[in-house]
Amino acid sequence: MIGSYPDEPAGDFDAPPVEFDDDAGRTIELRASEESDFEALVEMYVDFDPADRAQGIPPVREDRIRDWLETITTGDALGVVAWHGDAAVGHAILVPDDEGAYELAIFVTQDYQGARIGTKMLEALFGLAQDRGVERVWLTVERWNDPAIRLYHNVGFEDVDSESFEVEMTIRL
Repeated sequence: MIGSYPDEPAGDFDAPPVEFDDDAGRTIELRASEESDFEALVEMYVDFDPADRAQGIPPVREDRIRDWLETITTGDALGVVAWHGDAAVGHAILVPDDEGAYELAIFVTQDYQGARIGTKMLEALFGLAQDRGVERVWLTVERWNDPAIRLYHNVGFEDVDSESFEVEMTIRL
């Protein structure tokens, strides 16, 4: 449980759908995730580079990926999928916790990292979340994951605790 959130909202964000050209010149479409996206997400995670897995997620085997996705995409969870053509290349999700806040998880496939897709996905996800009345979001990130920490700071997250091997961060929407 995270107990401290910023007093002020981070700002207004635009909800999906959003289309943009990433830093590599590819046209990326961001859409709110739907049940029909499930198989494309399974395929994305099956192909996910093991070196980019953090804190044990996403799982490695397809059966575990399916179980994990079923768990995190049900109920009041909110998600955004990044599409390049017919391929899912990124997935950001907010999973409700028992305290009325939401935990963030975000993944971008290796070939699409470093092209501002993660930033755009978070902004779209936060727009969707604001539309649905979500106010508090938290995450944990491995302290040596500098690119992710920069991304989170850039969209408005603040550090809460960084005394362990993970950094806890929060944002108010």
